[in-house]
Amino acid sequence: MVAFTDAERDAVYKTIYARRDIRRFRDDPIPDEILERLLQAAHHAPSVGFSQPWDLVVISDEETKTEIASIAERAIAAAREGYEEPRRSEFAALKLEGIRESPINICVTCDPTRGAPHVLGRSSMKRTDVYSTCLAVQNLWLAARAEGVGVGWVSVLYPYEVQEVLDIPPHVKPVAYLCLGYPEDGFPEEPVLQQEGWRDRLDMETLVHEERWEGDGTTMADQEETVSSVDSS
Repeated sequence: MVAFTDAERDAVYKTIYARRDIRRFRDDPIPDEILERLLQAAHHAPSVGFSQPWDLVVISDEETKTEIASIAERAIAAAREGYEEPRRSEFAALKLEGIRESPINICVTCDPTRGAPHVLGRSSMKRTDVYSTCLAVQNLWLAARAEGVGVGWVSVLYPYEVQEVLDIPPHVKPVAYLCLGYPEDGFPEEPVLQQEGWRDRLDMETLVHEERWEGDGTTMADQEETVSSVDSS
């Protein structure tokens, strides 16, 4: 078993707490050796049944990024209409993607047929292929933060249109569209949406239960924020 020093352990927690969703990027390229390390980190994520259902489509072509950005623009405009004022204007003021600004985009996909028909551990929980793919995203994100590379997850997209642009096979599903690059203004001290006043981090004490679920699972913040969204991503 590999033992970690105190400094190494602290670095892991520092990376977790310092990770941020970045939307504004410099145009400096990401060196190939760093990008390779990030991809390797993603590929070493845990997966149910060791199924490794992910693929990673690396995009640097400007025309392709422009096509994806146009999908995002339409999806964001549609999502904005789901809010009432003043939330609609607050939503419009948020920067929700940096597709064209970031030097690298990565689409992380999930192949539900990989390892089929019998994937160990998936007989009663079919969606664990998607959960496993999300762990690959988290691995990449944390590795990127340790490298000083920013990552932004663009969730306001139409997946089937992304699939068509990137020639992804019909049975393979896009899970995450990520923008990678060096942050324009560094890494903020707190999450951008918290900084912008969109929402605060919930108290962990309200989310941890001993032995059995306690309460109705609804926080005061949830009760106060009842706006609906038509986000179709």
